[in-house]
Amino acid sequence: MTFSQILPFRFGRLAPTLPVRDMAAALAFYEGALGFRRVFENGEPLGFVILRRDDAELHLTLQPDHRPAPFNVMHMIVGDVDAMHETCRRSGMRIVKGLRDHEYGLRAFVFADPDGNRIDVAAPASGRT
Repeated sequence: MTFSQILPFRFGRLAPTLPVRDMAAALAFYEGALGFRRVFENGEPLGFVILRRDDAELHLTLQPDHRPAPFNVMHMIVGDVDAMHETCRRSGMRIVKGLRDHEYGLRAFVFADPDGNRIDVAAPASGRT
């Protein structure tokens, strides 16, 4: 018996929440460099924002004492990982793990956003499904 047979509900959208020390810097990156658009904001000063792009949704929460985790806090699947890598590089984001093909079929890299949140970005590697 599987969980889907036992539990009478299904999952829909999941939206990660990233803590940020500097909301303006985070928004400059996610809106300016990555093309997300703000669909909700709350607080004065601005303390919470919902961003969307394509099918992705991302929540940012202001945490002035935030210390980034030493592990990846989010995984993104994108259509063109090479273009995303170049965008992050051009935007001055720290590349934590370089772009490469992995034996499990993904081409991926890891970058740190303006607040040090480590984000793993991947796409299917060429010639793989």
